[in-house]
Amino acid sequence: LRCCHRALIGGRASVFCPYRTKALRMNMIKRTLATCVLMASASVASAYDFVVVNSTSSRITAIQASEDGKTWGGFDLKGGIPANGKMQLVWSPALDDSGCEWLVKATYADGSESEPATFDFCEEDLELEFAE
Repeated sequence: LRCCHRALIGGRASVFCPYRTKALRMNMIKRTLATCVLMASASVASAYDFVVVNSTSSRITAIQASEDGKTWGGFDLKGGIPANGKMQLVWSPALDDSGCEWLVKATYADGSESEPATFDFCEEDLELEFAE
């Protein structure tokens, strides 16, 4: 992912990079979670961040992204994105060489999921809006 995005508010998170085997994927998830904690405590904005806007009446509890539509990685939303709220999310540096277009979907407090939508993460000042 070669892009520079600016965001307004919220916590920081990271997406894991898909690997070929389940064991490597699980190891990478553990490393990504550790990276999320470090990124959440950092005060300097990342060059790979974007904003998620929740324009629905329900809390978003999870955001997932996939480059291929088969393997999905999640973001740590630290309690979720409230209805009509915003949150800044940050890509993992491990994804620097990935493509620009990714599928993104949201999971809501009631367990329902949005349909995956394609977003271009090379777009400047990217905001992903989930609406009813």
